[in-house]
Amino acid sequence: MQLDRKIEKKIEKWVNESKKALLIKGARQVGKTYVIRSTLKRMGCKYVELNLLEQPSAVDVLRESHTINEFIMGVSTLTDQPLIKGETIIFIDEVQKYKEMVSKIKYLVDEGSFRYILSGSLLGVELTNLTSAPVGYLTMLDMFPLTFDEFIQISNVTSEVRDHLENCFKNRTPVMNTVNEKMLSLFRQYLVVGGMPEAVSKFAESYNLQDVQTIHDDIMRLYKMDFTQYETENRRLLLAQIYDLIPAELLKQNKRFIVTDLKKGLHFERVEDSFLWLRNAGVAISVFNATETRIPLKLSEKQSLFKLYMSDVGMLTTVYGMTTKSKILTKDPNLNCGGIFENVVATELVSKGYHLYYYNSKKKGELDFVTEYRGRVLPIEVKSGKDYTIHSALTACVNNPEYEIPEAFVFAECNVERRDKVTYLPVYMVGLVDGLSEENLSIKPIRF
Repeated sequence: MQLDRKIEKKIEKWVNESKKALLIKGARQVGKTYVIRSTLKRMGCKYVELNLLEQPSAVDVLRESHTINEFIMGVSTLTDQPLIKGETIIFIDEVQKYKEMVSKIKYLVDEGSFRYILSGSLLGVELTNLTSAPVGYLTMLDMFPLTFDEFIQISNVTSEVRDHLENCFKNRTPVMNTVNEKMLSLFRQYLVVGGMPEAVSKFAESYNLQDVQTIHDDIMRLYKMDFTQYETENRRLLLAQIYDLIPAELLKQNKRFIVTDLKKGLHFERVEDSFLWLRNAGVAISVFNATETRIPLKLSEKQSLFKLYMSDVGMLTTVYGMTTKSKILTKDPNLNCGGIFENVVATELVSKGYHLYYYNSKKKGELDFVTEYRGRVLPIEVKSGKDYTIHSALTACVNNPEYEIPEAFVFAECNVERRDKVTYLPVYMVGLVDGLSEENLSIKPIRF
């Protein structure tokens, strides 16, 4: 099944407007290669593709090209497609196999004969140590698994329904009950399938969760192979330990990652680089503690206290097992979904570009997330049970005049409702927290 991705519009914009090179980075299997190819083909672009993983000789060609003429000549030996100046786009995939290519791109862009797209996995890790990244010559885009809004393509949710949901979010008005129940059911499907394109496509074909689980297991094995390939033995064992511990830490009441759960007496400073590695590789999301709910939140960031989430909620529920997936779908009231709901809210907001923090105070309690939204601090609580209106820390925070907080969100399995400064939103609406335009949205008849 062909799945449309929102990043396609950004690639189209680059093709039509930019002279810079384009770099798309993200974790393995999020669909980078596919979306680049399909967008260029759909737009009728002439392009050649070099895959540095499948064509090891291409790395040698790039490494040994010291002039622009040598580069063009070398590329021409690796493809049977013509290189047409002013028209051809050169797409270099798996560029992490020769990360120095990112530095070289400045001279190629300056020369101007061709345009360039680079993509790869682990680029967040590899580029961290790259001292001469060409600022001003490269547009970088992060790619993530499918969001919930992208996932529901497989259920043929109509544009009228989407317009209705956006209108309800914008005006803080309730969603039609039948629509809300349908969307909450689709959201629970998303929790067990997630957003990895291969898993979503397979689910759309067969609706067999065993197939989905097999795909997730394979992807997680690939991630651990990356630990082995790119790091020393001691480091890769620690990376695997941390990654494997994330699901267990999310089952705890406060969800905070406790370093001593890895090894008694272990200090954060000894393992800080490994946590950053997982985040930069795109396989985990880190949410640091903010000691104040004031803008800018970055000023009160405390990196030694943090939560870790998996990059895809479907892979998280796969780790928990098929029984958990079944209980999610049947809405078993005895299942604690708190960590699962938090994980999906984190992945959705990070994919929108939000920098997330959590807040904890001995006097006021803990807020699941805080972020900056429309120029103000936005406190966010995530609730998986029926008592979603109970949130003492959130109430204390929004009622403190020193913080000047105009609104807070609570995401739960509910309908839209506004009570004073607190807006209760169905959890699937987290994807709408990206600043809608101020123009009025027309209300159309609702149909599935």
